[in-house]
Amino acid sequence: MKEMVLDVVERIFKDQVSKETVDLVEDGKWAKDLWSILQENEMLTVAISEKAGGAGGDLDDLFNIFRLIGKYAVPIPFVEFTVANYLLELANLPITMQKVTYAIDQDELLVMDSQNTITGTLTNVPWARHVEELVTLVKCEKGVRIVKLSLVDAKIETSINLAGEPRDTVTFNLIKAEQISESLLTNAELQYIMKIETAAKVALMAGAIDKAVELSIQYSKEREQFGRPIHRFQLVQQHIATLVGESVLVKSSLDNMIAALTENREVNEVAFARIRVNEAARTVTTSAHQVHGAIGVTHEHSLHQYSRRLWSWRDEGAEESAWSKYIVDDLLNSDQDSLWSYLTSKPLVRQTN
Repeated sequence: MKEMVLDVVERIFKDQVSKETVDLVEDGKWAKDLWSILQENEMLTVAISEKAGGAGGDLDDLFNIFRLIGKYAVPIPFVEFTVANYLLELANLPITMQKVTYAIDQDELLVMDSQNTITGTLTNVPWARHVEELVTLVKCEKGVRIVKLSLVDAKIETSINLAGEPRDTVTFNLIKAEQISESLLTNAELQYIMKIETAAKVALMAGAIDKAVELSIQYSKEREQFGRPIHRFQLVQQHIATLVGESVLVKSSLDNMIAALTENREVNEVAFARIRVNEAARTVTTSAHQVHGAIGVTHEHSLHQYSRRLWSWRDEGAEESAWSKYIVDDLLNSDQDSLWSYLTSKPLVRQTN
């Protein structure tokens, strides 16, 4: 069933997403027609349970679709919509079919008073100007809760990341929450939410890396120098080998992370995947642009659409340095007697609810 879903989504993207489609964000627009197609094919709620009104898929389905979003640089708030609804269901709140985004930075929390009115500012909120609602974390007197807010009365200052994607500043002043989770979030639940957000970025980056490698191989076969394709030259072959190697490592890391999350046995797999994909992004963008030469940075060629997204996404959400510290702290507090035993010991299943 998963393969069927992914095949349908990829065929949609192949048919509907061109370089000109990706360029829409450069003009402050987005692919509304493509959004409608995904909605008609019931792809927007793929990882929401049937009881909550979704398709009943799992995180495996969701993150593999995210990989395709990254591979085709699709300019729609699909990741934001699906993650926001996943968080709503996690908090036992009704899902929404309105266009919605999320913001879950624990260092930048809105504040809710005793009257359930919310005040504060969030920066780098993806796609805020194009959606109607926001799912985020709020700090109240006793702890942190998940809330859903309308953006109708919010002040939105538009901004973009390096790839031209909307990353807006949203300010609330005594706004009533539409929905509030009944229970406070535990530290384990907050950590799990951050892992889901980071895993989404890993999946996006893995897709973009796949595309950068694909474009480089294709270009090396088409471009000729001194009467023969450049992939016949040893230096180019070295870059291609590096690109393919990184792509395989990233895919393995992504698959391992998804399996761990889906089977509820995740311990450090998200952290490892985030660190590895960030390292791969640096290597892949360097080698891909070396293969393409000057044409890789021109607007007419599509490589820059993926390298700029990789550079942007690696710095968004919980960053590599935070996950490196997380792993170091876990290692220092581990009862294992060596690094090897720490890495190879069977992880315990960690419950998040």
